[in-house]
Amino acid sequence: MHLSLVTSATEPLPHAPAPPPPAAPPTAHRAPRWSLPALLGILALAAVLYAWNLSASSANGLNSFYSAAVYSGTQSWKAWFFGSIDAGNFLTVDKPPLSLMVMGLSCRIFGFGTWQMMLPQIGAALGTIWILHSSVKRVWGHAAAAIAALVLALTPITVAINRDNNPDTLLLLLMVGGAALALRATRNGRLLPLLGSALCFGLAFNTKMLQGYIALPAVFAVYLYASRLGWARKIRNLVLAAVVLAVSSFWWATAVSLVPADERPYIGGSTDGSAWDLIMGYNGLGRVLGGEGNGGGGGGGGSFAGTAGLGRLFNDTLGGQISWLIPFAVIALVGGLVLRGRAPRTDLTRAALVLWGGWLLLHYLTFATAEGTMHPYYTTAVAPGIAALCGGGGVMLLRAFRADKRWAWVLPVALGVTGIWAVVLLRRASGWNGWLWPVIALVMAAAIAGLLVLRTASGTRLRLFAAAVAAAVVASVAGPAAYSFAEPFSSGAGGGMGGTNPTAGPTTGDGMGGPGGGGGGRGGFPGGGEMPGGGQQQGGGPGGQDGGQGGMPGQGEGGQEGGFTPPNGGGEMPGGGEMPGGQEGGEMPGGGETPGGGSGRRTGGGGMGGGMGGSVDSDLIAYLEKHQDGAKWLLAVSNSQSAAQIILSTKKPVISMYGFTGSDQGMTVAKLKKLVKSGQLHYIQVGDSGMGGGMGGGNDVSSAVTAWVKKHGTAVKASAYSKSSSKTSESSDTSDTSSSLYRLDPSDVN
Repeated sequence: MHLSLVTSATEPLPHAPAPPPPAAPPTAHRAPRWSLPALLGILALAAVLYAWNLSASSANGLNSFYSAAVYSGTQSWKAWFFGSIDAGNFLTVDKPPLSLMVMGLSCRIFGFGTWQMMLPQIGAALGTIWILHSSVKRVWGHAAAAIAALVLALTPITVAINRDNNPDTLLLLLMVGGAALALRATRNGRLLPLLGSALCFGLAFNTKMLQGYIALPAVFAVYLYASRLGWARKIRNLVLAAVVLAVSSFWWATAVSLVPADERPYIGGSTDGSAWDLIMGYNGLGRVLGGEGNGGGGGGGGSFAGTAGLGRLFNDTLGGQISWLIPFAVIALVGGLVLRGRAPRTDLTRAALVLWGGWLLLHYLTFATAEGTMHPYYTTAVAPGIAALCGGGGVMLLRAFRADKRWAWVLPVALGVTGIWAVVLLRRASGWNGWLWPVIALVMAAAIAGLLVLRTASGTRLRLFAAAVAAAVVASVAGPAAYSFAEPFSSGAGGGMGGTNPTAGPTTGDGMGGPGGGGGGRGGFPGGGEMPGGGQQQGGGPGGQDGGQGGMPGQGEGGQEGGFTPPNGGGEMPGGGEMPGGQEGGEMPGGGETPGGGSGRRTGGGGMGGGMGGSVDSDLIAYLEKHQDGAKWLLAVSNSQSAAQIILSTKKPVISMYGFTGSDQGMTVAKLKKLVKSGQLHYIQVGDSGMGGGMGGGNDVSSAVTAWVKKHGTAVKASAYSKSSSKTSESSDTSDTSSSLYRLDPSDVN
């Protein structure tokens, strides 16, 4: 591969006056024999990274929030369409449901389980690599495409998120597909690829809302400037594309709004139960500007990704996840633009540089400066821009390095900076593969020396030059590759927080995710930030509750405040609930294991179940099932992670009253009265202890509901269902009077 690359360096210099654009792209010539095997090898490598030991990863915990919604979608088409967390359709997840729909269809066909859920995720991840390879190949050739595909496949945070059921994997496929189609429309002037691009970005919007639009300004600006069509036709085509974009973006929100509010579930993450509020607030500008309540998670995004600022993507939290090749990509972008400086307006190479450079810049600025909720795995969206620039821009620098002595210093500097930054990142992971950074430093130094000595080599010496190029590539990707391989091949597979906050590689920084970084890496539990699915937690639970009694799901009394790093990537939560890594996956219908990480049911009292991968109280669940008395919902709890874990354990609908943040006003006194009077709900868990009350419930509506329940409901003593509580009550002088579980019957409604 590298030999054919360097032999092509004799073409005219890009910085010279450019000839008319070629009639056919570089791929029109016969592909080198190594091209297809190289692509297939990279795809095979990626498949191993994304799928190997996936069952162990699921034991650490896929995101139970999304797992429960997928399961509910297999039980109810209405839940499938709305993205409801429960099959009874009381409340939805806080994202549009496209990703859940795809996973739900897979589980309807093959049965519900980890592999069935993850098949479309892995397929989407491999599809993204293939599309990027194809797009880069059409502009820069086969060698550049192979490098781009390899960089994308080995990006650590991309490996972590592709082993999870979060929507970012499908989001990336649609965005990269949209960018590739827009570049094709720019090249051939046809309308259909442009409309396909708009469709892809619209579907991306229905995967994660406004995040799907981040690259749009660069994509359509390139088409508007670089297309060979006349201005009238370009404007007409863009107007048609805008129509397709609008229809494909807003069809779901429009359909939801056409359903009367009392006939649809409450839209999780919104302040008024509407999809439009979710678009503009929690999943819109609130993510960038921050805010209170549902405004994107408040101003605590730094809890998971470090303090907002231009250097955020290089900090202790995010640096090892995404930043390895950003310096090289930026140098390649600038160098490539200078080399194409005198090219015609329609030059495809410059158009591709602007598109992928704009992709990188727009995503970087958005994630670096976001004041709202910011997770490390969001940065997987930066990876395609980095990969394309490393491949295409890197090849341009190599050719200029060979052909013009004025450019002889640029590539060595770019490689030197890459090697130095890799050493810095690896040294942050103190004690983790300490041999690796000296090896990378030596290999990179030798590669740069070889390039300089053999710059003008020809004949038999050209093979030595190709070896130096290969060594430079290996040294550049060795660091991210080590982080990536730690995912499927380590005992703590699944990342720092499993499905909740997946990350790759070792723990770095202070492990807290506070200002300056930290929080990334295996076993790390950031001391604040977003709970599964998007709820914000800083110190205590959402809604302003501190980590007091029952402050964390599944921990019973003695809540947790600040950071917690479980030993060996797992273990027990205070109060008995297991953390990710300390539980076994129960068998599910269709042969899969329990997605979301629950071990099925936990014996013993205290708590209701861990939305953070914890388990459920089997005694209490058995009691609820025995006394369900025909109710539609088994139980109502305060937060979505609690409801999700119980749904996955019991396969029965459970109400999440206030969503993740505790700001959702899904349950009101009027709604509760209606449900109780109709016999659809008998049991509700409130207060500051147990699974239902510790997280969520931080608003005036929830306070009114709690007051009404305590006034009209009948408290269920723990001794009624817990053997351990019964023994404690019998052996002590104190009576069992405290309870967070209440029974409500139609006769209790006035």
